[in-house]
Amino acid sequence: MSSNPGTYPPNVIINNQSESDFIREAALPLYQSRGWLKFVGIMMILGGIPSALALVGIIPIWQGVLLMQAASSIETAANTGQRYAFNSAMSNIKTFFVVNGVLMLIGVIVGLLIACLMVVLPLVGISLFSFQDLLNY
Repeated sequence: MSSNPGTYPPNVIINNQSESDFIREAALPLYQSRGWLKFVGIMMILGGIPSALALVGIIPIWQGVLLMQAASSIETAANTGQRYAFNSAMSNIKTFFVVNGVLMLIGVIVGLLIACLMVVLPLVGISLFSFQDLLNY
């Protein structure tokens, strides 16, 4: 197999028609779910609008736009068999998942730091709240 992604092994002969058919077939699962791509994209855009003033909302808006672009590109790829449209859709989906993964890693790291602080600070005599206050409620 070739070491470059997106290329064919040297012993395989591909003409434009079979490549177009291959792209149509490869695009079919995402083409069938393009409605969900658009729905999730719109919901992410709408969800990011209220928090856009805090600059954090830009990320979900960007992710929503990525999904909308992917849905449009996969529709073009499924209908025409264009390699560029297929690659564009895959690139947008890849970026969407990479951004989600980075955000999840940041969330896990922040959560672990907070959990460590909640355990370590009371051990050294610093408390964020009084345990007596918790017992009174």
